[in-house]
Amino acid sequence: MDTEAPHTQRGHSSPGEGEGRSRFAFPRARAFLTWRRAGLLGVACTAFLLLLSNFVVQPFLIPSRSMEPTLEVGDRVLVNKLAYRFGDQPARGDMVVFDGTGSFVREGANGGADNPIGTALHGAASALGLAEPSDTDFVKRVVGVGGDDVVCCDAGGRIKVNGVPLEEPYLFSGDTPSKVPFRIVVPLGTLWVMGDHRSQSRDSRDHLGEPGGGMVPVEKVIGRADWIGWPVSRWGSAGGGRG
Repeated sequence: MDTEAPHTQRGHSSPGEGEGRSRFAFPRARAFLTWRRAGLLGVACTAFLLLLSNFVVQPFLIPSRSMEPTLEVGDRVLVNKLAYRFGDQPARGDMVVFDGTGSFVREGANGGADNPIGTALHGAASALGLAEPSDTDFVKRVVGVGGDDVVCCDAGGRIKVNGVPLEEPYLFSGDTPSKVPFRIVVPLGTLWVMGDHRSQSRDSRDHLGEPGGGMVPVEKVIGRADWIGWPVSRWGSAGGGRG
């Protein structure tokens, strides 16, 4: 009889111990799997958004007043990277985002070269519209395309393209088309670009005496700024209609 008591005690205690372990182990396992799935989902979503911004549509954070009133500081515009990919070319009136290296920024001017990790992280954040764009990326409006004769200004103070005065309803209120007189013929394969807020914009006019003469090569155009995606109150077309 004495030998059955320990056996009976072990029989009753074993399931209880197992149940206790299961009661705590399963929630932990489920929590781990939930966090793991959430992490994998986050990585997959980020990779998808980076691919989308690299090839199709890229958010672009507006860092300055140069395109007011069309684009305001803090706006996120959606840049259509397919706009010129299938044979179409930038036209007068388009708002384009471009790499200004060699035209607006001196070749080799790269302040982030000493910190490649920081540069890569900033590049990923800017590609998602979470950080200011690279110092070499700009958004401006196309005023002249290859072959155009662009003159500032006629007797009415308007810019003329190929002898025809431009109507520019997008100009910032109170701004003149340009206080800097110029006459240029845009070389083929390049663009003459200006900001909508002319008095606050450093654009093609400011690089007339530099190599390239302020002209932006078409091959440096990243895409066309077609929509405002943020803030919600400004959702809609960016107003980059062709002129």
